[in-house]
Amino acid sequence: MRQSSFETRRSATLALLVANIIVFVIQCLHYGYPPAERIPLDDPLALSWTGLAHGYVWQLITFQFLHANFWHLLFNGWAIFVFGREVEETLGVKRFLTLYFTSGALGGLLQAVAGGVALHFGHSPWWHSFAAPAVGASAGCFGLIAAFAMLYPERPLTLLLFLIIPVGMRAKFLLAFVTILAVFGIIFPAGRHTADIAHLGGILTGIVFIRYALHWNWHWPRLRRAGGQPPRRLVKVGSGSSILRARGKAVPEEDLPAEDFLSKEVDPILDKISAHGIQSLTERERRVLEAARERMGKR
Repeated sequence: MRQSSFETRRSATLALLVANIIVFVIQCLHYGYPPAERIPLDDPLALSWTGLAHGYVWQLITFQFLHANFWHLLFNGWAIFVFGREVEETLGVKRFLTLYFTSGALGGLLQAVAGGVALHFGHSPWWHSFAAPAVGASAGCFGLIAAFAMLYPERPLTLLLFLIIPVGMRAKFLLAFVTILAVFGIIFPAGRHTADIAHLGGILTGIVFIRYALHWNWHWPRLRRAGGQPPRRLVKVGSGSSILRARGKAVPEEDLPAEDFLSKEVDPILDKISAHGIQSLTERERRVLEAARERMGKR
């Protein structure tokens, strides 16, 4: 919210989008279009159980930058752009990238393990759908969607069904919908080569990350800071601990000059987010932040 730092901060979300586009262009130049029809089964960058068995552990990362075709890249890029920006702003760059790549890696690992099991049931059409090498950022994208829904479960969203029909739903219902869709795809693959197991793994990783991982000590070698105090953790607190309420009756933001509004109203909220996480904000505090956004946008 502080204009000088907010505007100059580099965006990891944008970096991911650019990286995926660059890699896709290289794919098309190397394999031709669409790349999915020309990527060999033993490709060292696409994720497969055979590759992991040969020690190609880097596939857990590299497969996340490969895409089957333009539409595959478009939908994943859309998910990164729409959900990644706010998740990154809430968690910070380090936790955002950890969430994204961990969701992709764990989701991909589940898909690869299913592919390994499929090698022992090669005569079953159901298992055969899991054996193909996996490519795409979908598992990481579903991790972002799950994280967004956990952070903002009541946030209203408008989605375009079939890219035409607008459908409104809250974030928590979107999470439930994509989870059901992934489970349905696993049970009834119908000969598709969609990595639904990777999608489900990404969703579960995103949920666990927001529910538990945010409270872990991210600097475990340094158990205490210089002052002897343990690192602050993100914790959920009730509205009764609101900093603004502790300050007494707050001055209406409409009556304050811009600079006073930022220092007296916004800064304590930013301090509270730093100490306790964005989940601890009350409805009034969220409205103050929205008002600050509008003011900053008018400058």
